Amino acid sequence: MAGNMGMEQLIPIVNKLQDAFTQLGVHMQLDLPQIAVVGGQSAGKSSVLENFVGRDFLPRGSGIVTRRPLILQLIHGNTEYAEFLHCKGKKFVDFNEVRAEIEAETDRITGSNKGISPVPINLRVYSPNVLNLTLIDLPGLTKVPIGDQPVDIEQQIKGMIFQFIRRESCLILAVTPANTDLANSDALKLAKEVDPQGLRTIGVITKLDLMDEGTDARDVLENKLLPLRRGYIGVVNRSQKDIDGRKDITAALAAERKFFLRYVFDAKNQF
Repeated sequence: MAGNMGMEQLIPIVNKLQDAFTQLGVHMQLDLPQIAVVGGQSAGKSSVLENFVGRDFLPRGSGIVTRRPLILQLIHGNTEYAEFLHCKGKKFVDFNEVRAEIEAETDRITGSNKGISPVPINLRVYSPNVLNLTLIDLPGLTKVPIGDQPVDIEQQIKGMIFQFIRRESCLILAVTPANTDLANSDALKLAKEVDPQGLRTIGVITKLDLMDEGTDARDVLENKLLPLRRGYIGVVNRSQKDIDGRKDITAALAAERKFFLRYVFDAKNQF
């Protein structure tokens, strides 16, 4: 407990130091435990990240949406608001405005035609509903350049990802859709390059409700197929229809719970 309290007090201090380095243009990564979210385009990374916060705040769309690393510092507090490092003194209480600011700040550096940049966006979210964590949202893996993207887009994104996940103190959330063959998971392939024993990788299997009829992810979730030290977590994402219909995260989590209860019931009835 004492060790945990020490880390709780240390995280805000190190976050401030990291902000200072960013402002000075110094690309220095302090060796504090962080959680990097890695996955292909449309793997469900945004839903996973938003579940940590309990709010809709990330840009969505087709193609590559995350075009700069987003360093998301969650800080437990009595009131809920967000702050950007590049917007000194401004508090955001409307998370739709947070999304709009991420989009505007991304375009400011990368342009509006799908360009990418390794320069991070630093966002803090204060809330009574979060734990003190530092999460990193990274661009989804892509192989074919579009718009203003460089011809070596795949290698640039991999380099951006490795900058964070190669550090021993970084926990890797490798996000893979359930309707993708796990052996072909780009996220797990990248994680394996820096964590070959799977000691600091957590597999996140998204879109469980979209699996083909008659199949299930039991062997994966029970850590039997491609074992990881920390195992796998299953997630049911909101569909685009849910998002367009403004289904909030609370309702989505309730639907996810209902799905898993039905999944367990059906599994028991097979024996």
